[in-house]
Parts: sequence; C-alpha cells; structure tokens
Amino acid sequence: MAEGVHFLRDQDPADIAWRLVATNISDLAAKGAEPVGVLLGYMFGPDDARFLEGLKDALDHYGAPLLGGDTISGKGGQVLGLTAIGRARHTPVPARSGARPGDGVWLTGPVGAAMMAFEALANGTGDSSAYRRPRALLAEGIALAPHVSAMMDVSDGLLLDASRMARASGVTISIDSALVPIAAPESRRNEALRWGDDYQLLFTTPADAVLPVPAHRIGEVISQADAPLVLDGQPLLETASLGFEHH
Repeated sequence: MAEGVHFLRDQDPADIAWRLVATNISDLAAKGAEPVGVLLGYMFGPDDARFLEGLKDALDHYGAPLLGGDTISGKGGQVLGLTAIGRARHTPVPARSGARPGDGVWLTGPVGAAMMAFEALANGTGDSSAYRRPRALLAEGIALAPHVSAMMDVSDGLLLDASRMARASGVTISIDSALVPIAAPESRRNEALRWGDDYQLLFTTPADAVLPVPAHRIGEVISQADAPLVLDGQPLLETASLGFEHH
C-alpha cells in the first residue's frame, strides 16, 4: 500500500495498519482459508508506535500472528507491504477460474460503502469506518468454500473483478445492476459498482447449491460471448472504466 494511492497522507497510522492487514486477510477469505500468520514489510513513518497499536488490534482480531518481515527507512511517501499466509479449510481450494455456464453469480453484501466512507474521511464529516477499517469475511469464506465453483474478494470494483473472474474461467458473467445491493445513494449506483475497497465476496455456484450464509444473487454465468462481462444486457468491453487498475 502506497501513501497517496491506498491511504491518505495524514491518515491515522493505526487505521493504515488495520487496512493493511484486513485487505490481505480478505484474500485468505476468498480461498476459504484460516490465517497462519503474516510477514510485514514496513517503511518507518511519522508515528510508528501508533501504527503498531493498529497492527496489534488487527492481528489479534483475525488471529494472525506476526511471523517476521523487514523494516526500512526511506524518503518520500510511505510504502507498506504485508503477506498473509493461510491454510485452506476445504479442497479443492476456491479459485476465480471455476465458474461455469448456468451458475448463479452472488455477492455477500453491498458495495459502495467504502466509496462513501472515503468521501467522509476526506471531508472530515460522517462515518468513515468502512474505508478506514474494512472487514475481511473469513467466516463467510470458510463456510462458502465447499459450495462455490469460483470465488474472489471485491477489492478493485465489482465490475472489474467480475470481468477478471469471467476471463479466468473462460466464460461471460451477466450482471443485473438493479440486483446489486449498494450502500450509497441510488443516483451513485454506477460509481458504487466500480469503486472497490468493499471486500465483499463475489462467487458463483451451481443452480442447485444451498448457501450457508446470506448472499444476493446478482446475475448468472453464460457461455463465453464477445465480452467477459455483460451489464443489463449490454457487453462491456473497456476494462479501464470498470474499476481500479494497478499499474
């Protein structure tokens, strides 16, 4: 995570530490895995003691001990790295490559909360907790793992991540935007589908699957068409407009 890209320059270091842990633990959730521990790559910052407070809170919350890592000093914006190591609770381990035509497409909860929380944080008004301290859905991922054909967490935007799942699976995913739950004003639905940082679980299941956790069916998997993603019946070809791209 880089200052000015993944967190604000004057953000509370304890919140930055929590975000660093939670966003990586979320990758374990998408694999139906339990944490074994983490490795931290830390660049010294303006308040290292405060960062350590947040780090301890997050690691205790997720039951993930600090196994080791490295520290550096540097100039310019702070850059932080964390590797989460987990143990799969079910095999085969869920991947983004298993979606098949006829599967349902599901989402564990609303998107858009992080978008609204980021604006609240930047403006200094309102509830910013969804952005500052996102939640990794470990229990949900472990429960879902035996039932899904494909699963991943939504970190870079629902539409972009759905297109990645479709490409990996060699299918097309069709989404009905009206079925997607959002935690934002209705007028901002299109933004909420693209913003990211919500860390909900996006997954596909066979039609006869019985889900062990609450979830929202938002579409279906169809045979590979001209585009990996179809939104409200229209193919979406330009990935640059679907979410956050890492460069």
